[in-house]
Amino acid sequence: MKISEIISLIEEVAPISLQEEYDNAGLQVGDKNNEATGALLCIDVTEDVIDEAVQKGFNLIISHHPLLFKGLKNITGKNYIERVVIKAIKNDISIYAAHTNLDNAQGGVNFKIAEKLNLEDIRILSPQKGKLLKLVVFTPIAAADEVREAMLNAGAGKIGNYDMCSYNMAGYGTFRPCDGAEPYCGEVGAMHREDEVRIEVILPDYNKNKVLGAMLKIHPYEEPAYDIVQLENANAYAGSGVIGELCNPMDEMEFLKMVKNIFSVGTVKYSPLTGKKIKRVALCGGSGAFLINDAIRANADLFLTGEVGYHNFFMAEKRILLVEAGHYETEQYTKDIFCDIITKKFPNFAVQYTSVEPNPINYL
Repeated sequence: MKISEIISLIEEVAPISLQEEYDNAGLQVGDKNNEATGALLCIDVTEDVIDEAVQKGFNLIISHHPLLFKGLKNITGKNYIERVVIKAIKNDISIYAAHTNLDNAQGGVNFKIAEKLNLEDIRILSPQKGKLLKLVVFTPIAAADEVREAMLNAGAGKIGNYDMCSYNMAGYGTFRPCDGAEPYCGEVGAMHREDEVRIEVILPDYNKNKVLGAMLKIHPYEEPAYDIVQLENANAYAGSGVIGELCNPMDEMEFLKMVKNIFSVGTVKYSPLTGKKIKRVALCGGSGAFLINDAIRANADLFLTGEVGYHNFFMAEKRILLVEAGHYETEQYTKDIFCDIITKKFPNFAVQYTSVEPNPINYL
């Protein structure tokens, strides 16, 4: 099995196109065409993590945080990032990261946190915009059902809680096959009119090649006519943070103690108590303070994230309870996600969590 096969599995769940503009998810170091000998899972890559991979004989490290956020002008070993790169290359170890693409994916980091808190009716808090496409294709009536089915089975046509969605309109197309053409219908040099169906489907941009390929493979025309249009619609299946409901409302302090216990947090920071029961919970792993206003607009009783920041705590104004539970602590379960993705497909492949404690923050 090649490293590229492992990467493809992860990117089926967390496509690179879902990452934020500032991010640098993907293969950081190494050759994806190498045979994979084992994968070591971590949140951050350090020199100790590289040493552990070498000791175990693993040539792939999968991390949540990218080792490389910026380009390196030289690699001299002057800091830990450069030393990790040097050591990885020397030992032929590949380093791969799934960061904000995993944060923004359905079933990603934030969904895992919501699962740990036993939230129900979980949905994206701030859906991404500009990431949806509309594919419009014109097909002869006899082939319309097959073409439509091929696109829908490839992942198109999902809108909210509905799938297999399409719009269809009858009409006719005209064309004249030129010299060298091998037309499905009509004759070379003669004007032709064909009764057709206009089929429209919506799809996420990361699925464009798969859906387009499925359509082109089944379409009977030598030169199918189709349009791809970028939409401003929000994608309900991808975006920042999530929001959900507790089945049984909890007292604020009871909820805070639960967070401390579940995530093994050294210190839970929180804004002034509101005196309300906690029912609707919004959350975002890592640095999620940018979503505070989204949580307030969504009428959340509480917003949980890894880092709030001193001045952002003033934004609560007793409208919402803000909770800071630690960057590492809220993202620690990314290792579980990686493990589930890989072992579900390759149950006998060697996958292990790092034994290195990479959290740079200690609590007294």
